Amino acid sequence: MVKRYLQVMTLDEVFALLAREFSCTPSTETVPLESASGRITVRPVFGTYSVPEIHLAAMDGIAVVSAETRGASEQHPVTLNRVARVNTGNVVPPGYDAVIMIEDVWETDGKYTIRKSAGPWQHVRPAGEDLAESEMVMPSHHRIRPHETGALATYGITELEVITVEIGLVPTGSELVAAGTRPAPGQVVESNTVMAQAMLEFTGARCTRYPFVEDKPDLIRDAVKRACQENDIVIVSAGSSAGTKDYTADVIAGLGTLLVHGIATRPGKPAIIGNVDNKPVFGLPGYPLSALTVIRELVMPFLRNYGLFVSEPAIIRAGITSAIPKEIGSDEFVLCTLGRVGNRWTVSPRSKGAGVQMSAVRANAYLRVPRESEGFNAGDLVDARLMVPAEEAENALLITGSHDPVLDHLADLLRPTGVSLISTHRGSMGGIIALKKDECHAAPTHLLSPDGTYNTAYIRKYLPGTATDLICIAGRQQGIVSHDGLSLPDLRGRSFINRQKGSGTRMLLDYELKKAGIDPSSLPGFEREVTTHIAVALAVKSGEADAGMCVYSAAKALGLPFVPVAQERYELAIRREHREDPRIRALIQALQSGEFKEILNRLGGYDTTETGILRSVE
Repeated sequence: MVKRYLQVMTLDEVFALLAREFSCTPSTETVPLESASGRITVRPVFGTYSVPEIHLAAMDGIAVVSAETRGASEQHPVTLNRVARVNTGNVVPPGYDAVIMIEDVWETDGKYTIRKSAGPWQHVRPAGEDLAESEMVMPSHHRIRPHETGALATYGITELEVITVEIGLVPTGSELVAAGTRPAPGQVVESNTVMAQAMLEFTGARCTRYPFVEDKPDLIRDAVKRACQENDIVIVSAGSSAGTKDYTADVIAGLGTLLVHGIATRPGKPAIIGNVDNKPVFGLPGYPLSALTVIRELVMPFLRNYGLFVSEPAIIRAGITSAIPKEIGSDEFVLCTLGRVGNRWTVSPRSKGAGVQMSAVRANAYLRVPRESEGFNAGDLVDARLMVPAEEAENALLITGSHDPVLDHLADLLRPTGVSLISTHRGSMGGIIALKKDECHAAPTHLLSPDGTYNTAYIRKYLPGTATDLICIAGRQQGIVSHDGLSLPDLRGRSFINRQKGSGTRMLLDYELKKAGIDPSSLPGFEREVTTHIAVALAVKSGEADAGMCVYSAAKALGLPFVPVAQERYELAIRREHREDPRIRALIQALQSGEFKEILNRLGGYDTTETGILRSVE
């Protein structure tokens, strides 16, 4: 049977209910701090494996073969013969390439009927969606923010008399493994209570994290009952949604009163609030960014009722670079990157995926889109809420355009200067358009013109009348990555993983295929696109594709054969009017340093002959 939420309540209604329901008498304590919150990194931190390592269901529902759903509609429902029941976070079985939400499925006698077709990879979290193996999580000289400890735990990285509130954290889920343990397929590092503890103890609360509890109602009931006896507040992680193994709501109702199941926020809608022995019990959604939203927007403000200090985020009025459409009825919270370009602030939304913790690691601000709003249009002035000190936001250097792993190393090289380089991967053309709109400080680009030159023709076309400088990052080897050492002529009939349209890599590939007389339709999977070189290499390593085009350093990082196709000129485009900006001067100095050339040579696949050389485009 499909589970339903109680009546969904707004945040304002929830806070009013909490104020009526609980007296909120604080405890006292002398605290030792065991988390890394507030500490500064000495060297870059890298992920040791990809997250996730295998395709996972992004919704509760059924796994299907998308091709078998074609033609399904309200007028022509389709009954499927081949399905697999999955819950959020389950492994999508081999042979299936899409998930249909259980709300869109009608089950009769074990048969599943649908009234809408499913596209390939619908509601599926692809391998490496969150983090690719060898990718940098955070640079050196970085002050770890509370929510980031959850991300560090997820990526296998381990190694702080006052008013307080005793909070018990109960992680549930049969798939959980401890931080520091490399999860097997279908397992998940338990990170939500790691993150919750860091954020809540930052306010002065004291948290006790209990052992993992399997997805068995009696075991969850015993754990919640014990936690309520020993704490002022209890938080249960996961099990709050509508899957077949989501027991939190029933457990709370059995022990006391279920007050709220469903809050009008996105992410975070499945949140739960109950009253057990006159103590508030919160149920967190399992997705890390949903859990983050509930803790930040609900639990932490609630702690003010106990006398704890919870600061309001600083707000900066900024122009949004892309539209955020939404339906009326829910407050939506969107992670963003914020920076000051020239004399104005600009803010760009990041991925909305509730499981993509790197969005939170890389974000320095977030937006609240009010429930009565239908969203924001590109160019609107919006209130960006800071997730970092204002000074750090002032020193943010926004890089938008073509991806390369070396950008993370460049960010690390800049960090000791106080400059925070934040890169957004939109492809070379996306970067040029952002530069044209003056929405970024620099645009990494490698656009090949028909005459064989790089970048200048596109700068002249899209930024006419704008004095622009190009600074060379490196000559960069692009080629075919595969398990079998395939070259360009070997690609016919081989499954392929592609870069997005508008990226310099895609334009180079299209150029080389045309020159070699290879029809893209002869490459199965050619239409599937990813946004980074590491994602291409990862798809090949995992067996999702036989081949793809990427830079040598990405293939080398994952230990894959690489056959060069071309060397291109990879440059940063900068509007000359911003050349005297201290952040731009620091960027140019870093690019021209011997240390940066050493990094390029160590990574491999880069020609540093012209690294750091400036040329002007009039």
